[in-house]
Amino acid sequence: MTDPDQTFRALHSRMAAVAGARLFTVTRIDRPAGLARRIFTSHPADYPASGTKPIRPDGWTAQVIDGQSSFVANSTAEFAVYFPDHALINQLGCQSALNVPVVEAVQTIATVNILDDAGRFTPETVDRVERLLKAHHADLVAAILASPL
Repeated sequence: MTDPDQTFRALHSRMAAVAGARLFTVTRIDRPAGLARRIFTSHPADYPASGTKPIRPDGWTAQVIDGQSSFVANSTAEFAVYFPDHALINQLGCQSALNVPVVEAVQTIATVNILDDAGRFTPETVDRVERLLKAHHADLVAAILASPL
């Protein structure tokens, strides 16, 4: 099997080419612990792979984890309500966010998180990202499941 980090790095490169991806992370959903665990990051100093965030009952969780639908925010104001770390995100030069659920066996097992310039994620860009993730679904799922909770 390919090293999960190699799979994630290749995916980050592809995402950067189609959508911009100044900050790119993958978080694995740990439902029993109520945490989203970062298993890959393009910025290890700012967002280490060991980081976690609580899964809170809010609109983002309802949409992405429970509803299995992508979250798009093209300005800081749109994501600040859900991302307590929005100031750090802005310091990295990112004012827009796209979070895409990774679903396997009807469960959301992870999210792919792409952050970049304000206004980056048009409907066409979101469609390109979702199609790219679908094309690499099997490799992505294998890498996610090979990453420890």
